[in-house]
Amino acid sequence: MSLYTPPQEVMSSRHATIGALFHARVPAHPEHRAVVEGERGLSYGELEERSNRLANALLADGLKRGDRVGLLARNCLEYVEIELAAAKAGLIVACLNWRLGDRELQHCINLVEAAVVIVQPDLTETLDRLELSPHRRLALGAEYEAFMTAGSADYPDLDIDPEDGLVILYTSGTTGLPKGALVSHRAMIARAMCFTSEFQVPIGDNFCAWPPFYHMASTDQALATLLRGGTVHVIDGYEPDQLIDVLEREEMQFFILMPGMVGQFATILEEKKVKIKGVGICGAMADLVPREDIAHATRVLNAPYNNSFGATETGLPPASSNLIPVGVAPTNLSKRQSAFCEMRLVDPDDNEVPIGTPGEVAMRGPTLFSGYWNAEETNAQDFRNGWFHMGDVLRRNEDGTLDYVDRVKYMIKSGGENIYPAEIEQVMLADARVHEAVVVRRPDRKWSEVPVAFVVPADPSLTADELMDLCRENLSSYKRPKDIFFLTDEELPRSTTGKVQRHELEARLPS
Repeated sequence: MSLYTPPQEVMSSRHATIGALFHARVPAHPEHRAVVEGERGLSYGELEERSNRLANALLADGLKRGDRVGLLARNCLEYVEIELAAAKAGLIVACLNWRLGDRELQHCINLVEAAVVIVQPDLTETLDRLELSPHRRLALGAEYEAFMTAGSADYPDLDIDPEDGLVILYTSGTTGLPKGALVSHRAMIARAMCFTSEFQVPIGDNFCAWPPFYHMASTDQALATLLRGGTVHVIDGYEPDQLIDVLEREEMQFFILMPGMVGQFATILEEKKVKIKGVGICGAMADLVPREDIAHATRVLNAPYNNSFGATETGLPPASSNLIPVGVAPTNLSKRQSAFCEMRLVDPDDNEVPIGTPGEVAMRGPTLFSGYWNAEETNAQDFRNGWFHMGDVLRRNEDGTLDYVDRVKYMIKSGGENIYPAEIEQVMLADARVHEAVVVRRPDRKWSEVPVAFVVPADPSLTADELMDLCRENLSSYKRPKDIFFLTDEELPRSTTGKVQRHELEARLPS
């Protein structure tokens, strides 16, 4: 018996893309607000026309399907417009982190061989310092407007495959140069559907895009919002007064809080007696946030906290389905597996581990990215046996929930035993007197490596001896930190996503 082969008309009907879906959304409400940035704003009709013009102008300039457009800009209205234009033209936006050092930024642009780099005027001097492959440069402002408006306003109805790349988002590890994660139209559409389903986002909802667009936090959810007829409120970074203005005026199902600002922002809202219009869910990345800050923020916003576990490569999955109730300082951060993904926990030989045993997360599903740009060896390793291996270690509990353990590559090997820093950190963070705890490895003549802790106290009277007693009560002897160093929150080295950079703390250790 032969397999059924659908006719070509059926095959082509599958070709839904981000640009096509936005184009189809516009006639329903062309006058509705699409993107707002301060006093500036675009309706759906205006965003449709401008993104059409930019797409056609780029194509007329010689760009072709699959070419990369580098975008070096802070959060602005044009960011969304450029991503939509690329989606319609079959181009890929390389979302560049303007905070990177020259060496890293040069690597990111040359890695993808950008045909065009669109840049904010005040960042052009940065590009001038770099040794870059040939490209056209286009400055936002008058030059960009002239280029864009010269393009046709007609929708460029092109045959774009959903598996074609849409954006490249750069991921940073604890060491090495950034990798470019290619996210396709298919993956971005699936992420939008997962966002809607998991967080119960209504049609026409508002989304506050204040984290940088060069990360998934804003790009994924902004595009998802536009596909559902909502409004994206663009703010350039953590600006409390601007965030408060949006929260007082607009209802939204999901309001992002990021590590490093949760407690401070909650205090500002409380002190100013801000009247929140309405938030359904707040927060992200609970593992990186002090527990009392989670309780504080949820009380002030009157919204549960999103106990998420996802990545640039995966979107919200594989485990962003659990919520921390209002006012609760959680004693554990167990998570629930997300919908729309399959997940295995595996050992180094790719065998599934038993319940209760830590294992690396291997995932597959429609939200998954398409691999790292120009990194064949890394892709072969990370996508082995048909599953994407995240490099994160989780433990599945008897009730099916999942506990985060740590990164595979950051593990302390002490006297033949494996120690995951997060296990020690979670013991310390369960104490309300601890604001932040980070465990790193230190070379040791006897044990090879031993754990040491850096702690930001919430209570200045807290002592190292008290923390050592806490560890003795809750940890095996080999897992207890050999030293505890106190520091301020400002002294913790963080990446642009708020993650503490362990290797920088290692460098501070006394020799």
